[in-house]
Amino acid sequence: MLGIVNGTTNFILDKMDSTGAGYQEALDEATALGYAEADPTADVEGFDAAAKAAILAGIAFHTRVRLDDVYREGMTEVTAADFASAKEMGCTIKLLAICERAADGESVTARVHPAMIPLTHPLASVRGAYNAVFVESDASGQLMFYGPGAGGAPTASAVLGDLVAVCRNRLSGTTGPGESAYAALRVSPMGEVVTRYHISLDVADKPGVLAQVATVFAEHGVSIDTVRQQGKDGEASLVVVTHRASDAALNGTVEALRKLDTVRGVASIMRVEGE
Repeated sequence: MLGIVNGTTNFILDKMDSTGAGYQEALDEATALGYAEADPTADVEGFDAAAKAAILAGIAFHTRVRLDDVYREGMTEVTAADFASAKEMGCTIKLLAICERAADGESVTARVHPAMIPLTHPLASVRGAYNAVFVESDASGQLMFYGPGAGGAPTASAVLGDLVAVCRNRLSGTTGPGESAYAALRVSPMGEVVTRYHISLDVADKPGVLAQVATVFAEHGVSIDTVRQQGKDGEASLVVVTHRASDAALNGTVEALRKLDTVRGVASIMRVEGE
């Protein structure tokens, strides 16, 4: 399952993508329209989406997934440069809740973080303060569930719907559906997740830098798919897109890159999903 499960963050990222607005400008507009709370931390830092990811993973995989089991990254560090790189790859950026069952069927993962997704993916077309959950399974194939995700009227409608369900259950002497955790699958740590990565580095613009960077990737078992470099006045921006690799291998690579004298800084790290 890949889901856009927070309408506030989707509104902000959509504004940044479609109008070129900065993060703070887009957040201010979301607040003025009533999409963002006075304190938007739960939304923009991914806490709300992580709670929903835990619920979705539990329903989908019949396994108890706690909030602490969900890896979480917020979207406050996403920049215009990230969107420019995404567009060069034919992608956009969304804050995604991703719940997966491993290929061997023995474990599950749940995570929330910004990610680049291809413009051809159905979630890429989810605009404004809308939510959508894209599900792919062996039996049903691909499904997507879509609707408003923020704002006064949609929130009030959802709350009222829950109150009506409670009243119906009380009148009929029943309760709502309970937890289903019979599968009891192992919840894997983030380090075991395998996906692609987009890494932007600020480096010295001189011979041999690319070779040094490529060597670090090779030493940690991370294969490079594409590289783009642009230099000016003794400095350069180096963008590396990898093949699929584990998150643990990627973290080891980044730590080693930061120790290189020729790497001035790691500007951004973003996963590439939905391919």
